[in-house]
Amino acid sequence: MPGTCVIGLQWGDEAKGKLVDILTENHEIVVRYQGGANAGHTVVAGNQTWKLSLIPSGILRDGVVCVVTGGVALDPASVIKEIDGLESRGVRIGSKLQISDRAHVVFPWHVAEDRLLDVSLSGGEAIGTTGRGIGPCYRDKVGRSLAIRLGDLYRTDFRSKLDHIVAIKKRMLANWQAGSGDAPGVLPNADPIALDAALIHSQYMLHAERLRPYVSDTTTYLLDSIEANKRLLFEGAQGALLDIDHGTFPFVTSSNSSGVGVASGSGVPGRWIDHVIGVVKAYSTRVGGGPLPTEQINAAGERLRERGREYGTVTMRPRRCGWFDAVAARYTARLSGVDELAVMLLDVLSGFDELHICAAYGIDGNRVEHFPSHIEDLQKAVPIYETLPGWQEDVSAVRSYDALPTEAKHYLARIGELLGRPVGIVSVGPDREQTIFCEHTASKQRQWPRHRLSTPATA
Repeated sequence: MPGTCVIGLQWGDEAKGKLVDILTENHEIVVRYQGGANAGHTVVAGNQTWKLSLIPSGILRDGVVCVVTGGVALDPASVIKEIDGLESRGVRIGSKLQISDRAHVVFPWHVAEDRLLDVSLSGGEAIGTTGRGIGPCYRDKVGRSLAIRLGDLYRTDFRSKLDHIVAIKKRMLANWQAGSGDAPGVLPNADPIALDAALIHSQYMLHAERLRPYVSDTTTYLLDSIEANKRLLFEGAQGALLDIDHGTFPFVTSSNSSGVGVASGSGVPGRWIDHVIGVVKAYSTRVGGGPLPTEQINAAGERLRERGREYGTVTMRPRRCGWFDAVAARYTARLSGVDELAVMLLDVLSGFDELHICAAYGIDGNRVEHFPSHIEDLQKAVPIYETLPGWQEDVSAVRSYDALPTEAKHYLARIGELLGRPVGIVSVGPDREQTIFCEHTASKQRQWPRHRLSTPATA
């Protein structure tokens, strides 16, 4: 069967990029199906570090096609910058990249809207967007009348459509700005061309020509590939707890970042995805507003942040850190149809005398083992912890499950028990080589075809 999917089960930043890069070796096509330049994936190979936002992590390997589908909010300037950065370091793009003509395009007015409207919610706590216009782009997509897709840039009526939208956006932003108390005519932190139709048209025509070799009907391409029995790897962005419909609303992203979004974002029916890997950190992190029940605002939290280098790939914002939340991860594992777990950054936990796993919540005096559907209930949740012994050994050089400290194996086993899924992959460091495939997945790994790793000219 053709499809494997990698889904983050927490609030994003679970090190999915590293795992996708490794699994790409055994697939022919890697598919990015939602999110935008607000996502950040980091891949470490040898002595080189690669940071990607829109282009799938599989781009670093030869013999693989990377597809950005219509479910993605596409910032043309960002994807061009990524292409240029990769090629400058010797990664050949060529026919390895396809971008959907159905992808909705992020424009400067979306960024202006994002920064103007990122206001406080829920008692003064802000959602904490990246300010890159992704949410407003998705809002226009759903609203339809003010949306522009990538394929529209190549049509003769693009300029007239652009003029019409800019005229409306000027009125909308002026009204929103008046309500915010800012001086009229001054958009905070906005690009000077945000509402200049002529300049936007000129700039986006250049973007369109630069991207023309990569633009295609990716839906048809993927369906044809399925029928040709090619192996597809689907790469999620953000994390399932940020899902617009099923996450910690309103502190969520603007797309379906759980497993339920794969089919709608890519155009590939769910029946063709035969294996789902749920990715979790060995602890919990979150960026921006919203509840994080196991957050540790103390020395333990600071230690997790520094040892795990918990700063956003895109924004460099410090991440909030806490103990592993099995209630939340069990919910998203079920929501996303997960078959096995990949536990990342296990090495960060070395040196703790004790480790804690949240096995249930206390809410209004009751023990609750399900994840609340309403934000107010989650904000009241008090973690009920299980305490496990830690380990002192540095595990970053371990390459087999059996060689892990006994306490580390017990910790992993308990995570698997609480989530009801086996732990199949363990990461003990950022490099590709610092990855352990557990016994029950090893045979499947060997059955998949292998592809040669790209060798950058500057490596």
